Amino acid sequence: MSFVLAIDQGTTSSRAMVFRGDLSVAGIAQAEFPQHFPASGWVEHDPEDIWNSTVATCRDALKKAGVTPKDIAAIGITNQRETVVVWDRATGNAIHRAIVWQDRRTADFCAKLKDEGHEPMIAARTGLIIDPYFSGTKVAWLLDNVPGARARAERGELLFGTVDCYLLWRLTGGKVHATDATNASRTLLFNIHTGAWDDDLLKLLGVPRAMLPEVKDSSHRFGESVPDLFGGAIAIAGIAGDQQAATIGQACFSPGMIKSTYGTGCFALLNTGTTPVASKNKLLTTIAYQLNGKRTYALEGSIFVAGSAVQWLRDGLGVIKQAAETGPLAEKSDSAQSVYLVPAFVGLGAPYWNPRVRGALFGLTRNTGPAELAHAALESVCYQTVDLWEAMRADWPEAKAANVVLRVDGGMTASDWTMQRLADLLDAPVDRPVVLETTALGAAYLAGLAAGVYPAPEKFADNWRLERRFKPNMSAATRERKLKGWSRAVKGLLASDEDI
Repeated sequence: MSFVLAIDQGTTSSRAMVFRGDLSVAGIAQAEFPQHFPASGWVEHDPEDIWNSTVATCRDALKKAGVTPKDIAAIGITNQRETVVVWDRATGNAIHRAIVWQDRRTADFCAKLKDEGHEPMIAARTGLIIDPYFSGTKVAWLLDNVPGARARAERGELLFGTVDCYLLWRLTGGKVHATDATNASRTLLFNIHTGAWDDDLLKLLGVPRAMLPEVKDSSHRFGESVPDLFGGAIAIAGIAGDQQAATIGQACFSPGMIKSTYGTGCFALLNTGTTPVASKNKLLTTIAYQLNGKRTYALEGSIFVAGSAVQWLRDGLGVIKQAAETGPLAEKSDSAQSVYLVPAFVGLGAPYWNPRVRGALFGLTRNTGPAELAHAALESVCYQTVDLWEAMRADWPEAKAANVVLRVDGGMTASDWTMQRLADLLDAPVDRPVVLETTALGAAYLAGLAAGVYPAPEKFADNWRLERRFKPNMSAATRERKLKGWSRAVKGLLASDEDI
């Protein structure tokens, strides 16, 4: 059994990949599923769409790889992290659509918690800030807004989980209710120092302990899939949230290594080793992975809008028909124009953390057209990455001394134009690996590690392969001018919030 099946359940699609023992890809399948926007700032998924698309892509990937369950050593799961599902313990039916990580409906509750002075305690225990992004307030909203839900939860009739946990429960036929430390660390309910659910936080957010899953290592034999799903039982032996899985897939196992994933949003993680670093610049302290009971920590910067800015050009404005058009279009833009898009479509993430502001374009002229909009959309992702990197360097002095190379992955990294502009604005090399789908690779590695297919982390790191290095070639004067323009645009956007 030298194959591993990776489930990569994302925000807009579900993907399954079959990896061989040498980490090459034997089969891949992907399926998009519907997004639901019932109100401004609200984002939901139907859990059945998540489940059905996951099973269908797994079956398809196995078929394309020409393998059967007997050939698969283990399944690894990686997932959109803070998205919340609450379901009936007896029937498996969700009590409401899943509330997605992008959802902002709990902004008022978060503001109340801040006003009451709870943020220092929450930050100290969870490494997180109070924001609608995280799972805890979403669970509280479901319990308070779905009729009868709170009483049922207190009686032990309801279960809570992030998407990995929900999939594990379904895959095992309801036998296993568990998650891993990386996903637990994103809930506002988990103490990242003790490695356990925190009673004070549960009480503060009103979440009954009976709803919560067990927390395990990221590489761990969680259970087995029910035989009728894929034609035979398969061990489920690895789980990690998508950004942590990408960190593992990028082999960022040493302190000081940094990766940035460009998908719907953008998430940069800096490995800080076995010591959690408390941020003074509104970054998150999170668990990068947990192996053999030992936690490794990271500083994380979360950008809510990256690839979704390109989707906006395509679906909202109709400027492009395919995402791949943006790079060539941006290259044709008028260099005399300085158009800035601050893509705060669902608020601003790190290092600003303002859920109220909304997106804006600055510097428009009569000659601004599709090329300039494409340029601004792609460049906005680079500027936001610079903001994260500056915050990381301020929080962790060791990062300043390091000759940092950024390892990148995700769909947007296929754009040479964007990656070159990223290197130019960071004034640092950007490394794109041979395997861009490092999130799925990380999940496969965790499962394969537990199943004995893949080697220890240091040996796995030797298999990382560079496809292309982008080196900065922008003049210091141009870089400084462009970064100052971005800073003015962000300040202008934040000032608009103060005026309201």
